[in-house]
Amino acid sequence: MSDDTQPVSPTEAAAEAAAAAVDGDVAAARIAALEAESAELKDRVLRTIAEMENLRRRTEREVADARQYAIAAFARDMLTAGDNLARAIEAVPDEARSSSEALNLLIDGVEMTERDLVNSLEKHGVRKLDPLGQKFDPHMHQAVFEIPTTEQPAGTVMQVMQSGYVIGDRVLRPAMVGVAKGAPKPKEVKTEADDSTPRST
Repeated sequence: MSDDTQPVSPTEAAAEAAAAAVDGDVAAARIAALEAESAELKDRVLRTIAEMENLRRRTEREVADARQYAIAAFARDMLTAGDNLARAIEAVPDEARSSSEALNLLIDGVEMTERDLVNSLEKHGVRKLDPLGQKFDPHMHQAVFEIPTTEQPAGTVMQVMQSGYVIGDRVLRPAMVGVAKGAPKPKEVKTEADDSTPRST
C-alpha cells in the first residue's frame, strides 16, 4: 500500500499555523465587535422602552389632570353666580317673606337654583370648604381680619366671610375668614438668677 501523503516541510507548517492564527484572531475580533454592537443595540432598545413608558405615564397623568381641572375657570365663574344668589337670598328679611306670598315663592326658587348650582359643581369635583372652627391654613384660607378672644386658641377660624372651594386637590378659591387673635402672651419677668450678664466689680 503506497502512501500518497507528502511530508510537510517545517516552513509550510509554520505558514499554515500563522494563517490559522490570523484567521482565529480575525474571527475573535469580529465576534467581539458583534457582541459590543449587540450590547449597544440592547441598551438603546431598553432606553427607548423606558422613555416610552415614562411618556405613557406622563401622558396619562396630563390627560387625567386635563379631565379633572379643565372646568376650573368655568367653575370659578359659576362660584360668582352662586355668591350673587346667596346675597339675593340674604337681602330679603324674614318679615318681608312672610308678608308676601309671591316674594316667598321667588326666594324659594332662588334657593333651589343655588342648591342645584352647588350640587352640579360637586358632581364635577368642586367641593365647598367648611373651615369654621378649624386651624387657619394659608393654603386654603385668606385671613381678612383678626378677632380678639380668649375663648379660642390663636389661629382658629371663627367667622367665614366668603366660602372657599377646591377642585380635586387644588384650591379654586380660598375661604375669606376671620381668625382668632388669642390672648396676648404673658411677659416673662426676668429674675436675678436668669440674668447672665456679667457685673463689674
